[in-house]
Amino acid sequence: MAKKKGKKIITLECTEARKEGKPPSRYTTRKNAQAHPERLEKKKYNPFLRRHTLHKEIK
Repeated sequence: MAKKKGKKIITLECTEARKEGKPPSRYTTRKNAQAHPERLEKKKYNPFLRRHTLHKEIK
């Protein structure tokens, strides 16, 4: 089976957890790197903080 070009698996990490001394939550997702080369940001649920926080793409 051929590998899909452009689709890339990325990791999203919480930006607020480390400031509060809690472990950061991480999510994995896919994005089309050719169409959207910039870093992805989404609001996701952080179970350690028990609220929705901003998660940014990490390398």
